[in-house]
Amino acid sequence: MNNKIIIINGPNINLLGEREQSQYGSVTFDELKQNCQKKCKELNLELEFIQSNIEGEIVNIIQNSRKEFDGIIINAAAFTHTSVAIRDALDIFKKPIIEIHISNIYKREEFRKKSLISDVVTGGIFGLGSDGYILAIISMQKLLNT
Repeated sequence: MNNKIIIINGPNINLLGEREQSQYGSVTFDELKQNCQKKCKELNLELEFIQSNIEGEIVNIIQNSRKEFDGIIINAAAFTHTSVAIRDALDIFKKPIIEIHISNIYKREEFRKKSLISDVVTGGIFGLGSDGYILAIISMQKLLNT
């Protein structure tokens, strides 16, 4: 296998380009998806790109990913700071996981500075805008090939 990844996006990521451009930039969700698909194609990675505003749905996606995907890139968005359920599902995955945030959560409000998932992921990319997704894809491809 070693070439099938999923990018999971949490709440409100579908509103990129519309919301708080000072934090999240002007790239829309559809543009982000297209950019990720293009980079995955260049790197010979198969990609599923999804978004959900529903915590339990994200947990189900992570659980189902164990048999179908070689790696997860996740922007859990607001659930990063609140969801033990998503953290526990990621901990069960046992394959490479990269946590991504468009903004630097450590330079924002105090409640955003705590990630409940950071201790169960392979690594993280924070504060590099939508380009962070491309860096995460490149990093995932390297992780899968080592």
